[in-house]
Amino acid sequence: MAAEIKVGDIAPDFTLEDQDKNKVTLSSFKGKKNVVLAFYPLDWSPVCTNENACFSNDLPRFSDANAEIFGISTDSTWCHKAWKDALKLKHNLLSDIKREVSRNYGLLIEEANINKRATVIVDKSGVVRYVKVQEILTARDDQDILKALATL
Repeated sequence: MAAEIKVGDIAPDFTLEDQDKNKVTLSSFKGKKNVVLAFYPLDWSPVCTNENACFSNDLPRFSDANAEIFGISTDSTWCHKAWKDALKLKHNLLSDIKREVSRNYGLLIEEANINKRATVIVDKSGVVRYVKVQEILTARDDQDILKALATL
C-alpha cells in the first residue's frame, strides 16, 4: 500500500463512479475547482451519516469557496444511491469498491477493508493542500475544511 497522502503531494488521479454510475475523474477539475475528498468508512453508520448531512447543509459554502466535495467510501454505487436518497444528500458519493483510490492515497484500513476517516483537499493545480486523518469514530468539522479552503 502507498504511504499516507501528505500536503505537497501531487494527488493521484482517479476515475470512480458516483451513486448514479456517472464517472468522475479528479483531473477533470484541474484549473477549474478545488476538490474536497471526504473519505469515510461506511454508508449508514452514525458518524458518517451526520457528517454527510453536514456536507449537504454546507454545500453553498463549499461552492462559495470554489470547491467540489465528494464523499468516498468502499460501498457500492447502489448502496450510495439508497443512502443519498434516504438522507436527501446534495453532494455526490463516489464508490471505491475496488479499494484502489484508498490504497493509492494510503487511506485503506486493510484489516477492516474500509477507508480511514480522512479529508484531502486538492487545489486547482492538482496538489494536495490539506490532509486530516481522524480517529474512526470522530466526526470531522466542516469549519476546519472551509478555513483551509479560504487559504487557497
